[in-house]
Amino acid sequence: MAKDIKTGARRKARVRRAVKAHAYGKPRLSVHRSSKQIYAQIIDDAGGVTLAAASTLEKANRDALKTGATIEAAREIGKQIAARALEAGIKEVVFDRGAYVYHGRVKALAEGAREAGLTI
Repeated sequence: MAKDIKTGARRKARVRRAVKAHAYGKPRLSVHRSSKQIYAQIIDDAGGVTLAAASTLEKANRDALKTGATIEAAREIGKQIAARALEAGIKEVVFDRGAYVYHGRVKALAEGAREAGLTI
């Protein structure tokens, strides 16, 4: 168990380092997924502030979505985060998948954000 945590932390650090190296001042779209929910934040690393956020735990999403653990829910959160980013004047972001493989819900969130007009 401890080895898995270390491995995940190393992978997350490796991905984050690569993302920051290629960001060129763009904000970062960070994704966190649990077994039941998915969360997304757009973070300005220069200022250390969250510019926009969306998750399946929000009241409107809990009512509209059957569960937060589906690809459809992740795609919807991607569309919401993109709409909130565009509202805040953000058009381009760098996608930070963390320690997660770009597959399934993580991929669906990124595709939903692209469909809603965010450049990743």
